[in-house]
Amino acid sequence: MKIAQRKPSASTWTSISGKKAPTTANIMRTVLLTVISLIIIAPVVWFVLSSFKDLTELSARPPQILPKVWATSNYTQAFKTYNYMRYFMNSVIVTSVATALTLLINSMAAYAFAKYNFRGRDGFFVLTLAMIMIPLQVILIPIYLVVSSMGLVNTYWGMIIPAAATPTGVFIIRQYMLSIPDELIESARIDGAGEFRIFARIVLPLARPALAVVAIFSILWRWNDFIWPLLIAQDEKLYTLPVALALLNGQLFVPENIVLAMSVMSIIPVLFMFVFMQRQIIQGIAQTGLK
Repeated sequence: MKIAQRKPSASTWTSISGKKAPTTANIMRTVLLTVISLIIIAPVVWFVLSSFKDLTELSARPPQILPKVWATSNYTQAFKTYNYMRYFMNSVIVTSVATALTLLINSMAAYAFAKYNFRGRDGFFVLTLAMIMIPLQVILIPIYLVVSSMGLVNTYWGMIIPAAATPTGVFIIRQYMLSIPDELIESARIDGAGEFRIFARIVLPLARPALAVVAIFSILWRWNDFIWPLLIAQDEKLYTLPVALALLNGQLFVPENIVLAMSVMSIIPVLFMFVFMQRQIIQGIAQTGLK
């Protein structure tokens, strides 16, 4: 005896793979996220396309989306007219050294707060977190006076050292290190390992997701930092990209096409970092938030 099979109605979703059909809520969520993504990406696309326009097209009204003639000379003039590679290398040096120093200092402080019992530990940790609420503008003059007294004005170290320790980085790494079993550290001590060896060979490898998150944040902060390098770098040879671009806008004649080309080149490293490290960003933030 054959059992009659019920045919799906025309208004229902069907799937060859047997997966569950998407609900109306999922469809609406996808459409909403797609619209928001397009709204966010549209100014970036306009910004990149405008970097290939000449001054005549940039001042045209109404503006056109695509350039009539792709002026690739904007990028070559950025290297010829201005010392772009010097500014770029200054940003690379400051960002890379500052990030390495930030990871070292923050991880050591986070390890002390997470795995050492000493008097006043919780109070010092709360005091460290309270530093997040203090904006840079409030302590800008005292920090500058200290750096000036040490003779670090107009030097790379003057731009790198003051912002090396960040309370946000200490908090993120400390929260992750709390998940490392204390028994693992105690067993290493019983085996005769020193404190620095335990920190370098056991704790740091296990805390790589949190370190990756702090490294990414540090790269973004240092690469886009403007106020502090502007105060410290008094010689054009030490200008970073944000400072150089801001000073170009202050000239009597502003070559907007070249400024746009330099701006596009300045965001390429950050863009590549997000594209190739987005998995580490998501994993590190998710795992740190669960600790």
